[in-house]
Amino acid sequence: MKNLFSDFRSRSFRAGGYSILVCALTLAIVIAVNLLAAALPESLTRKDVTEAGLFTLSRQSEELVENLGEDTTVYWVVQAGQEDVTLEQLLNRYSALSDRLTVIKRDPDVYPDFLGQYGVTQGVNNSLVVVAGERYRYLSYYDIYVYNMESYYTTGQYQTEFAGEQVLTGAIAYVTSETLPVIYLTTGHGEGKLGTGYSDAVTRANLETRQLSLLTVQAIPEDAGMVFINTPDSDFTQEELEVLESYLNNGGNLLYISQPPRKQRPEKLEALLEGYGITANEGIVLEGNGNYYALATPYYLMPDLESHAITNPLLEENYYCLLPVAQGLTVKTDLPDNVSATALLSTSSKAYSKLAGYKLETYEKEEGDIDGPFSLAAASTKTLDDGLESRLVWIGSAGITDEQANARVSGGNQDLFLNALNWLCDQEQSVTIHPKSLSVSYLTMPDTTAGILSAVVLALIPGTVLAVGIVLVIRRKRR
Repeated sequence: MKNLFSDFRSRSFRAGGYSILVCALTLAIVIAVNLLAAALPESLTRKDVTEAGLFTLSRQSEELVENLGEDTTVYWVVQAGQEDVTLEQLLNRYSALSDRLTVIKRDPDVYPDFLGQYGVTQGVNNSLVVVAGERYRYLSYYDIYVYNMESYYTTGQYQTEFAGEQVLTGAIAYVTSETLPVIYLTTGHGEGKLGTGYSDAVTRANLETRQLSLLTVQAIPEDAGMVFINTPDSDFTQEELEVLESYLNNGGNLLYISQPPRKQRPEKLEALLEGYGITANEGIVLEGNGNYYALATPYYLMPDLESHAITNPLLEENYYCLLPVAQGLTVKTDLPDNVSATALLSTSSKAYSKLAGYKLETYEKEEGDIDGPFSLAAASTKTLDDGLESRLVWIGSAGITDEQANARVSGGNQDLFLNALNWLCDQEQSVTIHPKSLSVSYLTMPDTTAGILSAVVLALIPGTVLAVGIVLVIRRKRR
């Protein structure tokens, strides 16, 4: 017994006890750190190292979710074991922003009738249903992952893009909005139609569109957020202009996209709009400065973006706009006190307008052509007698809604178009988030460089570590 107690008091026992105590404390610290880390938001504990920033939310998304005014639920419809990892991390980022946003999984095998209550008959794994109050929006997996076919017909390849943040933020804004602005598109004058990409973008921006003939109404509906006149081929009648003028004089807003006329120029309509301080010039604008056009074609215009609420988001992200074939606009300088007008897109001072129009035979400036510079898009605000404001955005090119032109500037045209709609509708929560590419970027280097890097990684670094180890062992043995 005496030997046993003496063993407890031995130096080796005390050293072992200290070691056990240190290990126990270390283990306790590790457990505490892990528990603390688990309680922190994922945005703080998991760094987004993806090239496209798949899990880094834009300020738009953060502000929307952080300021939610009502409880919002995102139902993640997915079978057990089939969860998409990218989507899961994105949802975790959203749920960490606000206690008012909850993500709930719904396994369609366990809840086979779940999607039916939202009007979905054939759901797919990794789809979402966003719900707040009576509003909801279903987001299919094929809305979240989209295919960019821009280069398919030339290279045979396409890009897969992750639009998770774009569609989810748009859906949250939709279900938490009390009312949605309605855009009335005029008909009866050969107006142009929006392509699928633009129509889908308008829907994602939570804007509703309806067609309207000014000949069949005595007044523009009261729920109109704005009226949209898109490249008419003929002029408006006096009766139509009276309906439109009455709407504008009562605080209405208008987006007018014009183009160099192929048939009849809508002179009466444009005469009405002169009251906003903007007028149109004859002909097609050509650039004399090579920095302001693309594809070696002087009428494929890449104008300067001027500072305005509509263009500032594009300026901040260094986007461009491309307008193939444009009509020059002039913003008046002698404006009435109740009118403020500003250019949105501007040519260089070397631009000129060819009066030959579509029949031009040379790019050279000829006698009679109009000297620039020109505005290619402009915005105006008129303050009315009763304190209301009426807004106008005039864009002088149908190319602003051309899908191919938009693709060439990475969505810059569409962003300007959507920003104009939101500004006219006084829409505070505008969603202009781009999908993020999932394409792999490869690092290509010369063979010599690759050989040097291989030697460093495979020989020099391991050899250095081995040599240091040998030196340390030899020194210890000599002690």
